[in-house]
Amino acid sequence: MSLSTPVPRRALRHTRAIDIQAFARDDGLWDLDARITDIKVKDTLLASGLRSGGDALHDLSLRITVDLQLTIVDAEAVSDAVPYPGFCNTIGPDYKKLIGLNLMRGFRHELKARLAGVHGCTHLTELAQILPTAALQAFANDVWSTHDSANASAEQPHDKPFQLDKCHALRTDGGAVAQFYPRWVAKAAPG
Repeated sequence: MSLSTPVPRRALRHTRAIDIQAFARDDGLWDLDARITDIKVKDTLLASGLRSGGDALHDLSLRITVDLQLTIVDAEAVSDAVPYPGFCNTIGPDYKKLIGLNLMRGFRHELKARLAGVHGCTHLTELAQILPTAALQAFANDVWSTHDSANASAEQPHDKPFQLDKCHALRTDGGAVAQFYPRWVAKAAPG
């Protein structure tokens, strides 16, 4: 399924791209390398000067290093293209404030408390907000098992798979769980 056919005669003006790559390290830690770019098609006059069409307005990168419990043990941010050189690109070291946070325990709240508004870069902080779900995808089937069956065996996890009840498709009282994770189906309370 794809989006509906767009209206005719529209013109591309701006592209924002977000890329996140996850790397398992030899030391048992994981790096999540995230990058966000903003590119205008046409020349753009900024307060800081003219930016040629096709050149990045933003080219920002954030790397967090996490342990197997998804606790951040290191963080690094760089700004290779910014609208206000000498100003925007000085905030990178502040992203060390992410160290010690856990991606699955109040991360977005703590991120905003530490790096929202004038305490961070809007774009880097926005990029950091999507790291928890990217980490989950990276860990799925590599660190955490995502399969199950009706008959639990010695090699299968005894804990409820982490992804259940995290979205509408995998609700424990729904059809997907009944089909693919039958031992975790929520039973209706006797009534």
